Amino acid sequence: MKFFNRPATASVLYDTPGPNARARYRLFGALSVLGIAGLLWYVISALADNGQFDPDLWDAFQYNYVQQMILDGLLATLKAFGLAAVFSLTLGSLLAAGQLSDHRPVRWVCTSVVQFFRAMPLLILIVALYYAFFAKNPMWALVLGLTLYNGAVQAEIIRSGVNAVPRGQGEAAYALGMRKTQVMSGILVPQAVRSMLPSMIGQLVVTLKDTSLGFVITYNELLFMGKKIASQPLNAAGFPYIPVVLVIAPIYIILCLLLTALARWIEARGRRGANRRTSAAA
Repeated sequence: MKFFNRPATASVLYDTPGPNARARYRLFGALSVLGIAGLLWYVISALADNGQFDPDLWDAFQYNYVQQMILDGLLATLKAFGLAAVFSLTLGSLLAAGQLSDHRPVRWVCTSVVQFFRAMPLLILIVALYYAFFAKNPMWALVLGLTLYNGAVQAEIIRSGVNAVPRGQGEAAYALGMRKTQVMSGILVPQAVRSMLPSMIGQLVVTLKDTSLGFVITYNELLFMGKKIASQPLNAAGFPYIPVVLVIAPIYIILCLLLTALARWIEARGRRGANRRTSAAA
C-alpha cells in the first residue's frame, strides 16, 4: 500500500531525485559544459595556429563572382529540394495507398518497393543513377535518388498515420455505406494528417540536407560551390576552408529552421481550424 502514499512530487515513471542526486546532476552538468568548452577551445586554437582565422581569408567574399557562386549554389539546392519534395510526397502517397489496398498483389508490390528503397543507401542510389542514366545532367540523378528514398520513407509515415486513426472511425463510415475511397479521403486521411505532419516535415528537412550529396556527382549545389571557392587560393593567405564552412553551414541551418517554422505554422493553423469546427459543432 506504500505505492499509493508516494509524495505528490513523485513521477509515475521515476522517483523525483533527492538533494544528493540533484547535486550530482549539477556536478555532471558543469563538468560536461567544461569538457565541451575545452574541446571547442582546442579546436579553435588549432585552427588559429594554422592561420584559418586570418582576416585575409575573408577577402574572397568581397568579390562579386564569389557571391554569385554562393547564390547560384543556393538556388540550385532549392531547385533540387523543391522537385524532390513534391515528387517524394506524391510517390509516398501512391505507395501508401498501395500498401493500404485491399488487393493483395498491389499491397505486396508497394510494400516491396518501399522496403527496398528504404534499405538502399542514398549515396549509392544517387551515384548509380548518375553513372547509369544522368551523367550529363546530374541534377536529375540527385532529384530521382532523393525522390525514391524519401518517397519510401514518406509512404511509411503516411501508412502509419492512417493506421493510427481509431478503427471505429472507418467502421462507422463503412456502416453508412461509404466506399473505401470516400472513407480514406473524407474520414481517415484528414484525421491522420494532424498526427503525421510533424514526421513528414521532419523528413522534408532531411531531404533538404541530403541535397548536399549532389556534391559527389558534381552537381552545382551549395556545398559543391563552397568546395570550389575553398579550393582556390585567392590571395597569399591560402585556402579559405574555414571561412567557407562558416558561411555555408549557417545557410543550411537557416533553411532547415525556416522549414521547421513553416511546419509549426501549418500545424498550429490546422489545430485552430479543428478547434473552430469543434466549437461550431458544439
